[in-house]
Amino acid sequence: MTKAVLALNAGSSSLKFALFRIDPTDTPTSPSHRIASGEVEGIGTHPHFRARDADGKVLLDESWDAHEAGTPDAHHGPMATLMKWVGEHLGHVELMGVGHRVVHGGPDFIRPVRITPDVLAALTALTPFAPLHQPGSLAPARALMAQRPDLPQVACFDTAFHHTMPPVAQAQALPRSYAAKGVRRYGFHGLSYEYIANCLRARAPHLAGGRCIVAHVGSGASLCAMHEGHSIDTTMGFSVLDGLMMGTRCGHLDPGVILYMLREEGLDAAAIEKVLYHDSGLLGVSGVSNDMRDLHARAAHDPAVSAALELFVYRFVQEAGMMAASLQGLDGLVFTAGIGENDAIVRAAICARLQWLGVRLDAAANIANSEIISTSDSKVEVRVIPTDEETTIRRHVMMCLA
Repeated sequence: MTKAVLALNAGSSSLKFALFRIDPTDTPTSPSHRIASGEVEGIGTHPHFRARDADGKVLLDESWDAHEAGTPDAHHGPMATLMKWVGEHLGHVELMGVGHRVVHGGPDFIRPVRITPDVLAALTALTPFAPLHQPGSLAPARALMAQRPDLPQVACFDTAFHHTMPPVAQAQALPRSYAAKGVRRYGFHGLSYEYIANCLRARAPHLAGGRCIVAHVGSGASLCAMHEGHSIDTTMGFSVLDGLMMGTRCGHLDPGVILYMLREEGLDAAAIEKVLYHDSGLLGVSGVSNDMRDLHARAAHDPAVSAALELFVYRFVQEAGMMAASLQGLDGLVFTAGIGENDAIVRAAICARLQWLGVRLDAAANIANSEIISTSDSKVEVRVIPTDEETTIRRHVMMCLA
């Protein structure tokens, strides 16, 4: 019998989803068959539900009032609406399970796992490690557990892909008592990196078996140093603040700046959190936007915008140098996620500053967003591969429920 898997990627006020058909002969590694995808935005205020078919045709676009606005149960109404629509859309196809992107798995959850009340409690206990992200990623699972207790759910972790990092790459130079509390470098964007690693095995075995930097560059951004398809280092560490400059997040920061905010400006933890997560990055430096399209349009006439773009590229190249050092060389560079997949200007600027590593860019291929954008004589092969975290979640669900 044909079945289906629902993949969910939730934030505090939004929920992205993808629905996959699972044929009787499918295995976790079979090509995915996406039936529909969409999102619910404005959770907790005025939810807006959109759904599209595999070709992008709009299937549903509606809004409704949320009586649970501002409560811990804000995801219950949207989840009930989504599950009702999924049931109607599937018809006689059976929903075999739901997979959730969970931001933090801590030191213990290093592979996908069936969600039980005990697992949900253990993941909730990790909230201090990701206070802005963990509650939102667990809320749909909690809502579904109440609404559909017999429906299998699987937690898929953004941190799990990086558990192969050697101990030295996980360590923080703090008193050992902090490591005992779980304060260490974890890394994130793992579902995306796992998808790219699988793509490289299929499309470019020479890169999959070599030394490759994968750049997940969107509003949130990080780099992963992959050796033979496994993570050995990454730019995000204990939190999603570290590493690259991002849309609204600061990236790598001297801890002394935080002490300055505390002592000289009198900011409390919440105010500092707002600065580092929401007011920094491209938005903070440019003063106008965190959207690359807006910034490119303004760059020629606004020195602050130009400075923000220059810093974005500069910091990327710095962090790439660190990843190349961890790899002790470089065979490939892969761009993925929103900016990485679509912004030829940023890719060109980055590659120009990585010529010392042997990167040679094919300008025409780059502008055309071709998969291979390096020249034939480039010592480092540069590719653009769209990511698909939902396909990774589908694979994890099938693995857990087999």
